[in-house]
Amino acid sequence: MDQAMITRSACMNSSLPAAPRPTPRAAGPRRILLLGATGTIGRATLWELIRRGHSVVCFDRPPSKPEKPVASNDACRIQDGALRRFIDVTDTECVTQEGFRGERFDVLVSCMASRTGTPKDAWDVDYQGHVNALAIARCTGVTHFVLLSAICVQKPMLTFQRAKLAFEKLLIESGLRYSIVRPTAFFKSLSGQVERVRRGKPYLVFGDGTITACKPIGDQDLAVYIAGCLEDAGRQNCILPIGGPGHAITPLQQAEALFALFKRPIRIRRVPIGLLDGIVGGLDGLGRWSPSMADKAEYARIGRYYATESMLVLNPKTGRYDPQLTPSTGTETLFEHYARLVQGGAEVMDRARP
Repeated sequence: MDQAMITRSACMNSSLPAAPRPTPRAAGPRRILLLGATGTIGRATLWELIRRGHSVVCFDRPPSKPEKPVASNDACRIQDGALRRFIDVTDTECVTQEGFRGERFDVLVSCMASRTGTPKDAWDVDYQGHVNALAIARCTGVTHFVLLSAICVQKPMLTFQRAKLAFEKLLIESGLRYSIVRPTAFFKSLSGQVERVRRGKPYLVFGDGTITACKPIGDQDLAVYIAGCLEDAGRQNCILPIGGPGHAITPLQQAEALFALFKRPIRIRRVPIGLLDGIVGGLDGLGRWSPSMADKAEYARIGRYYATESMLVLNPKTGRYDPQLTPSTGTETLFEHYARLVQGGAEVMDRARP
């Protein structure tokens, strides 16, 4: 983190003195503020919260390229059973005036994340957007903050990971009751090659396809787990790594499962890790002269990270990723998800909505 970010964090820490953590209230309907409700996990979480009887207000990003100006009566509307407000979370005044509006909330749930992972986007959204929401939440009755983070922050090598960790630290020190959920790989991120295989092309793996492993978790299973943090005291004031059901699986096993579902011979194309290193190095050089190339270099670093690091709990004793230490939840496996995609076509079937 550069000096400006350190200074910003220190200032925010000084403005958010730690307070005694509130005791959990009895289970029942809550008034919940939800950030990031337009993403796949956010949508599933929204529907699960509504299914459980909670009242939900969503802060949505304003459309990046609206076809027409947002009318005043559209700036706050009911959709999917929730009240939606278009808010720029990086703008403190907007969050205060157009978002919270002086109203009281019981819980803040955030599934919000930067869209690109580039340095500016990461610090603006993963860090500062959450900082803004936390500061105001403390003044509006919020006693519990449920944060969707990522398991990859346990080995931070990328800007967005450092931004997430900086806010996690701030949240833990804030005095609010917190639940920091760090899921493993999502089904969506592991389904990008389904259509490739459908079209008869080989499945791409890095190295021999066994460098990494993960315990993928489905949208609905993760949404149920996140919503459960409101009621389960064992999931409060702690960091919660979580994966889906079953054993950890490698990219090679994912490929084998897909070809079996399509009833086709296995075709694998192995991509050397060195190729990624060359791409990162080349873009880094160009990035010294071009901001757009610097962003592309960060994308390449993100790609290399996921090609070489497992999405499992890192064992502090061995320094290795450990599937036995990675908790599991839910009922749907990645291969069951693949089966639905193979049977139903390119569109991911939406099982999250009641």
